[in-house]
Amino acid sequence: MLIRTDPFRDFDRLAQQFFGSQTPGTWSRPTAMPMDAYREGDQYVVAFDLPGISPDAIELDVERNVLTVKAERRPVELSEGAEMQVSERPLGAFSRQLFLGDTLDADRIEASYEAGVLTLRIPIAEQAKPRKIAISNSEGDRKQIDA
Repeated sequence: MLIRTDPFRDFDRLAQQFFGSQTPGTWSRPTAMPMDAYREGDQYVVAFDLPGISPDAIELDVERNVLTVKAERRPVELSEGAEMQVSERPLGAFSRQLFLGDTLDADRIEASYEAGVLTLRIPIAEQAKPRKIAISNSEGDRKQIDA
C-alpha cells in the first residue's frame, strides 16, 4: 500500500501554526488528517483522527486505485448572546488520499466511525494471497509447494 505525500501540506500546516488558524472557508487547500496504518492478518487497517466531525460530513471515494477521504469540521453554532472566547480547533475541509496497491481489494473496503476515529479495513485481494501450486514429474507423482 502506497501513501501519497504532499510537501505543500506540511508547509501549510507549519504556516498555520506560525501565523495562527485562519477563519473558516479561507484556507487555500484542505489540511491533512492524522492517521495510523497497519497490517492485521489478511487486511490493512487505516485509522484517521476526526474528532468533533459529524459522520454525515465524511466522504469516502475510490476511483481506480486511489482512496480519498474528505471531512469537514463546521463552526460551532453559538446560542444567542454567547460570545466565542477561544477558538483553537481547526475548521474547514480535511482531505487525505491513499494509493491502494493492486494486491488490495478496493471493492470490499469496510468503514466505521466511533469516538472521533474513522477506521477503514481494506482486505488483501484473493489473487495476492499465498497459495499452493501442484507440481507433477515424469513419474506422475504430484507434489504441493508454496507459491
